[in-house]
Amino acid sequence: MTSRRTGRAGNAPRGGRSRTAARRTAVAAGLVTVAAAVLPAPFARAGDVGVRCSAAALVAAITTANQSPGPDVIRLAHRCVYRLEAPDPGNPANGLPVITGELTIEGNDATIKRVHSAPAFRILAVALTGDLTLNKITITGGRAIDCPTFPGLAVCGGGISSLGALTVNHSLVTRNVAESATLFAEGGGIDSDGTGTLNHTVVSHNAARYTGMALNSADAGGVSNDGPLTVRRSRLIHNKVRVSDNSGGFAFGAGLSSFAPTTVADSEISGNQAFAQGGTARAALANAVPVTSTMVVTDTVFRHNTASAPGGTAQGAAIASNARLSLVGGLISENRTSATGGTAQGGALRVGPVGDVALFETTVRDNKAHAPGGTAEGGGIQVPLGGTLTTDKTYIVHNTASAAPGGTALGGGLFNEGTSTLNRSHVLYNRADDGGGIYEQAGTVTLSDTIVRYNRPNNCRPPGAVPGCVD
Repeated sequence: MTSRRTGRAGNAPRGGRSRTAARRTAVAAGLVTVAAAVLPAPFARAGDVGVRCSAAALVAAITTANQSPGPDVIRLAHRCVYRLEAPDPGNPANGLPVITGELTIEGNDATIKRVHSAPAFRILAVALTGDLTLNKITITGGRAIDCPTFPGLAVCGGGISSLGALTVNHSLVTRNVAESATLFAEGGGIDSDGTGTLNHTVVSHNAARYTGMALNSADAGGVSNDGPLTVRRSRLIHNKVRVSDNSGGFAFGAGLSSFAPTTVADSEISGNQAFAQGGTARAALANAVPVTSTMVVTDTVFRHNTASAPGGTAQGAAIASNARLSLVGGLISENRTSATGGTAQGGALRVGPVGDVALFETTVRDNKAHAPGGTAEGGGIQVPLGGTLTTDKTYIVHNTASAAPGGTALGGGLFNEGTSTLNRSHVLYNRADDGGGIYEQAGTVTLSDTIVRYNRPNNCRPPGAVPGCVD
């Protein structure tokens, strides 16, 4: 069961990740049974109620809403901080009663917070039958340590764990943690296994951490989705994933890890960090959607993301895609992979061995793959054997592959071992030890109406490998 976590969005097989009916049954029987067990009179009704500035009052309001047969609205006190000092008595993994019906919480700029001295628990959980909408609210301080509650089945999500429907509007999910010492950890901010939607929402400063020493993983410091997800006009920023030093583990998707159809539009994924000393660190956005799906990202900025793996492998600081990805109108800038004594690949983007990535009107600029004493491949983009890259009207400019002192740096703009086709694009002002613009280690690079110029120390290597490219 651990292998499914280590391979996603990367080199190992991606099988076994699907949340099965058995998983959902187990979760329903474990995570949310208490919510069903406490249901009293069928005629209880919350309707549309205001909640005074009291955590106990909020718990009571949610309990009443769960007993209601129809949709309910809870209105929080303006700018109140609802401080959770103890978990839900019947469900100690959660701070509030599990949401089992259709509920809207109007936050009015209020905050729901687990106090630092409280036991570890997430803030909110949504059952399979639940449909939760959050408006103008802050969720903070959650700490989920029950990822392996059901053997082989993850119930993570430091701030929010949703098996049903979740919509978050104009809200902030910040400083939550998902942590495990035995199995993988995921979704520091949000783990969405049902249908998820984020609108005008900030997911920031959350973390997913694996603290054991077995080969395992931590993914999605910000958001993980195993169900359909739509992200609009939102920011996934300053989230972190980390595995124990020298465990050989995988830390990936610091901002977002997707394993189901996903759309991201008009958003920002910046300042996220993946760290795995002696292991593999990969990407602010890790894409492993099913083979029948395509992740679509439009008009989104990726900036200042890092993937660091001293003595290990760092890949695609902004994006690692081992599935189909369409990126339209985006900016991927100032991201960095680093691996002292190891391998740094794709300062901006790493296409996985079964990945198929299309860039349209996208700028890949000022990114860096840095591996002192090791190997740096693709300051901008790295395409391994089996991977496919297609660009159209795309600029790959001012990227750098470096490995001094004592290492090897190839392909300042693009390092290719797979199949790359560049249409109506520009590869300019990139730097490396060799193949400043493009280094074709293997596979094929096809240029169509594409300019490769002003790269240092040369444009393409080996000589003659890329038809139409001259120094």
